[in-house]
Amino acid sequence: MNKVILMGRLTRDPEVRYSQGDNSMAIARYTLAVDRRFNRNNDENSADFIGCVAFGRAGEFAEKYFRKGLKVLVTGRIQTGSYTNRDGVKVYTTDVVVEDQEFAESKNSNSAGADGGYNGGYGGSSRTPEPSGAGDGFMNIPDGIDEELPFN
Repeated sequence: MNKVILMGRLTRDPEVRYSQGDNSMAIARYTLAVDRRFNRNNDENSADFIGCVAFGRAGEFAEKYFRKGLKVLVTGRIQTGSYTNRDGVKVYTTDVVVEDQEFAESKNSNSAGADGGYNGGYGGSSRTPEPSGAGDGFMNIPDGIDEELPFN
């Protein structure tokens, strides 16, 4: 099985190109800075910079709504490849081919820009905002509905 789940911040705006031919397709490339869970050298800010590529509608979505600094969640698969550059040197590549992408923070907590927290469209988060509770992440249950709950 080849499955990758990443959460990180975009290091710059996505670079988008369109394929040639009758059915042109968007190809968006961007890099995510993904924090490391454990640091070997006790560095406070250690991260991996992982290249991602999104095709078609996912690429169009990235072009329209993704901006530098935005925190996103990406699922996909790892794809390796190689090519020979202009100097005749063989270059090996590793990218995450995006299958799904969504926003990982709300618009209010994002400092990336005005469009950064858009929650709609293809690949966007479809979650509805939850009512604010006591600040513990849980919703308050209104009084008088105890008999309607399936558990006690």
